[in-house]
Amino acid sequence: MATCGPRRYLARATSTEEGTMPDQPEPVPEERLAFDLPPVFRTAAEERGHRRRRLAGALRVFGRLGYEDGVAGHITARDPEFDDCYWVNPFGRPFATLTAGDLLLVDGDGRVLRGARRVNQAAFAAHAAVHRARPEVVAVAHTPTPHGRALAALGELLAPIGPESCAFYEDHALLDQYTALAGDPEECRRIAFALGPRKALILRNRGLLTVGTSVDAAAWWLVAMDRAARVQLLVRAAGKPVPVDHRSAVAGRERLGTDLAAWVSFQPLRHLDGPDGPDGPDATEAADATEAAGDTPVTSTS
Repeated sequence: MATCGPRRYLARATSTEEGTMPDQPEPVPEERLAFDLPPVFRTAAEERGHRRRRLAGALRVFGRLGYEDGVAGHITARDPEFDDCYWVNPFGRPFATLTAGDLLLVDGDGRVLRGARRVNQAAFAAHAAVHRARPEVVAVAHTPTPHGRALAALGELLAPIGPESCAFYEDHALLDQYTALAGDPEECRRIAFALGPRKALILRNRGLLTVGTSVDAAAWWLVAMDRAARVQLLVRAAGKPVPVDHRSAVAGRERLGTDLAAWVSFQPLRHLDGPDGPDGPDATEAADATEAAGDTPVTSTS
């Protein structure tokens, strides 16, 4: 008769030279366990290279998720050194192919300071208004997402019906008027004002806009918000949503709604592309050297 599993393992464990079972493995000391955290930089140049690589990587993630529609969609990242200057994807290039060397450095008025292609100035103007109104914000993301656009067409906020949506509880707003993002200065100021101190904005009939103190955080908030919108739409189609109570929703936001939590949450998506995809530090430095040799040096616009 066959021996059952546990008895077979026990027989193997006791058949040692000493005739005793081996010791239970000891826990690995916590300090020896890897856990990714946002890096700290020694110089502005080092931080600039990192932001460019993360920006290009986030755009590739968006491309993989289908978060683009023609020439629409941007993520912008504040330059760590030059005042009122931002890195942004070039006009008319698919997200999935972008590298750090493709990115443009643009001032707050939409003038290209470094790079070889045009920028979508009308769309960039809204990003610049948000950056100027929120100096602590490093990155702004606004690009077409299917479920975000559907929720925006309903003119609704996210309801606290699950952990993902609770991350946005009382930390996002609705701009309850249609805005074509045509670059009108007053329109751009309305967007920045409607966002206020929050991390996300639903632009009615347009879609989602998110911000973060890192590129990874802003990108994750857009992904998470679109996913939460999808759940809300599915629940509404199936029946009546049951919201989480206020106290639990606030607790969920405090646990899952920080930019550090967003940065950590974005890492699995980022690593599908490799640690830096085609944008290793050497590639970024080579692109910088090429630009420095042939372009006008970047100067502060202050």
